[in-house]
This record gives sequence, structure tokens and C-alpha cells, in this order.
Amino acid sequence: MKTAQADLTTGPLGKKIFRFSIPLIFSNLLQVLFNMADVAVVGRFAGSTALGAVGSTTIFVSLFTGFLIGLSGGVNVLVAHHFGADDQKNLSDTVHSAALTCAAAGLVLLGIGCGFAGGILRALNTKPELMDGAVLYLRIYCLGMPALAVYNFGNAVFSAVGDTRRPLYYLSIAGIINVVLNLFFVIVCNMDVAGVAVASIISQYFSAILVTAALLRSRESYCLRLSQLRFHKTRTKAILSIGIPSGLQNAIFALANLFIQRGVNTFSATMVAGNSAATNADALVYDVMQAFYTACGSFIGQNYGAGKKDRIRRTFLISTAYAFGAGLLLGLGLLLFGRPFLSLFTTDPQVMDAGMYRLTVMSVSYCVSAFMDGSIAASRGLGKSAVPMVIVILGSCVFRIIWVYTVFAWFGTITSLYLLYVFSWTITAAAEIIYFIRIYRQATADLAAA
Repeated sequence: MKTAQADLTTGPLGKKIFRFSIPLIFSNLLQVLFNMADVAVVGRFAGSTALGAVGSTTIFVSLFTGFLIGLSGGVNVLVAHHFGADDQKNLSDTVHSAALTCAAAGLVLLGIGCGFAGGILRALNTKPELMDGAVLYLRIYCLGMPALAVYNFGNAVFSAVGDTRRPLYYLSIAGIINVVLNLFFVIVCNMDVAGVAVASIISQYFSAILVTAALLRSRESYCLRLSQLRFHKTRTKAILSIGIPSGLQNAIFALANLFIQRGVNTFSATMVAGNSAATNADALVYDVMQAFYTACGSFIGQNYGAGKKDRIRRTFLISTAYAFGAGLLLGLGLLLFGRPFLSLFTTDPQVMDAGMYRLTVMSVSYCVSAFMDGSIAASRGLGKSAVPMVIVILGSCVFRIIWVYTVFAWFGTITSLYLLYVFSWTITAAAEIIYFIRIYRQATADLAAA
């Protein structure tokens, strides 16, 4: 069943993790760059009001997409376990159950997003002048949730078996379509926020079709067959037991950030627009680092399934080190080249100044999150998601909300709002590392006794 390329249980870990992560980095970067293209086209050709409208939806979109990515993380872990253990029956059942589970989740989010967009944006104190554009963008964008769910499912399956190249190819094709349609709808058709939203969902459906077609054409044990699509009770339960906490964990970050966005919205429209432009850097840095977390989960999943305990610990250390280095280098790069970066999204000097202030505060903080997210990915690779989710709720969500209503309420400065990121990451990372050490010891004891 395995190929040398897909087998993550042998060979030098440092080299293999790096090679495995490179296509993921490019894939994640493409997603970020194509999303940036939405904002850049709007900011450059439709004005700062349209830019602020799209930016006002960023956290809400992140909440939904974060849940779908987390749900697919459960798929990734289980496929990696069964692939590493050469368990073809459970592998096939997992793939077919996961396809339906992820598609259903996308449909649910579509309904929620289209039905409650206006109420949620009003609850965030979205500026009146931005409200109409923000609601329109969000409702159109949510039409692509089922496609996004299916693409993430396929990407999770391929990553789990060691194939990170094909999803990159499919995303590249979809991304080119996205950019071309962005320019056409906004410049030629004058559709501003609606144009970039429509371009996004069309490209999302292209990527979903391509990755699904690849699984349907496959002859491997992880292939997809329409006649075998069904909810296998035990496999679906296993997917949800890992994927739901992982999805909620990602969504909780976005939920906590909703309170931060509410704080940002108390400042001027210029500050809101500058913050919207600068937050594009978050996605750039996080998604590069995310490649190493995906590698961590896939490698640990396969090696845990194969019973190779020494490679589990080393995978965690190596992938976390890579993520830390990536966060540090990218953060410093943004500190040095922040203004050229922000010029992609706005030509307004005041908006650029506001965005540069956020980049300055955040640039040296990104790398701290590697210890938190690396530990979470490692725990997920061992099949544990519930406790990491609780830790994130307390360390990131609850802590950030308390900070907003105490520290930020007291000082009332944008600096006091931005600083909560690094403090919440540090506290959460310490707890996640302690938990991973505990479950790693239990996992290795179980493997030794088996």
C-alpha cells in the first residue's frame, strides 16, 4: 500500500519533515496570497470604504474556515493512523465517512452565515458606513463553505498519506482563477465587494472539484468511491471526537478575536482600515507556520500507528523548531518591509501608518505561538483533541475576553489591545506543553505494553 514517498515512519526526520512541509508552505501561501488579492483589488480599485467592509468580515470568515480546517484535522489524524498501521478497511471507511461529514458541516455553516450575517456584524459594532458592504460580502462568501469543506477534506487525506504536492497543484489552478475573476468583476464589472466574494467562491468550487476528482481516480486504499459513501458509525464517531474539538478550538481563536475586533471598531474608520490591511500579515505568517503543524500531526499519526515511539517525540521537537524559526524570520521581515507590504492594500498614508503600528507590535510576537500550536498539533496526532480545546478556551478565549474588559478598558489604547496576543499565547503554550508531555508518556507506555 505504501510508497517510499508516502511512508513517514522511516528515514531522517529533520529532512523528511522539511521536504513534506515545503509543498504545504507554498499551498498555504497561495491561499493567503489569493485572499490578499481580494483585499488588494478592493483596496486599490474600490476604495477604503470597500476595504474596511471586507476587513470587517475577516474574523467571522476565519471562525467558519477555522472550524472546517480543524474538522479536517481529525480526518488527517485518523487517516494517518490507519495508513501507518496498514489498516486498509478502517482507512477506507474513514475516508468515505469523512467526505460526507465535512460536506455536511459546510452546508450547516452556509446556512448560519447567510442567515445571521447582519446580526453578528452589528454585534461587532461594525461601522454604519461599512455595514451594507460587509453583509453582502459575507453572505456571498458563505455560499462557498461546502466547497471549502470538501477541499479541506481532500487535502487532509492526501497530507495524511504523505502527498502534499497534488493539493498544491489544484490550489494553484483555483487561485489563478480567483485572481483573474477578482480583476474582471471589480475593474470591468464594477462589482467591488460582491465581485471579490463571487470570485472567491468560484475558485473554491474549482479546488473542491479537482481534489475530489483526484480521489475518485485513485487506485490506492484511500481512494474515494461514490458507491461506498456512507456514515460508518464508529469511523464517523472517531472523526467527530477529534475533529469537533479541533474545529471548535480553531473557531474559539476567531471567537476571541471577535472581541478584539469589537475593540478595534471603537477607534476611527482609518484605524479599522489600517488594522484590516495589517491583519493580512497574520494569515501570511500563521499559514506558513501551519505547514509544520500539519507535518507534525501527519508524522506523529503515522508513527503512532506504526508503533514507533521515538519518532513521535523527535517529530514534535523538530516541527516546533521549524515553526518557531519561520515565525521569527517572517515577523522580522514584516518589521523591515512593512510599508511596501501595506502598500499592496492601500495608498492612503494614514491607513498605512495605522497598519504599520500593528505590524510593529506583532512582528516579534508571532514566533511565540509556535510552542502553543506545535503542542496542540502533537496532541492531536496522538488522537487527543478535547483537553487541548479546553486549554485554548481558557488560555486564549477567556483570557482575551478578560483582557479586553480589564486591561484594554482601563488603558483604552490600541497598544494594550494588540499586546494581549503574546500574553495569551505564552500562557496557553505552557499549559499545552505540559499536557502533551503527559499524554506522550502514556502513549509510549501503551506502545511498550502492546
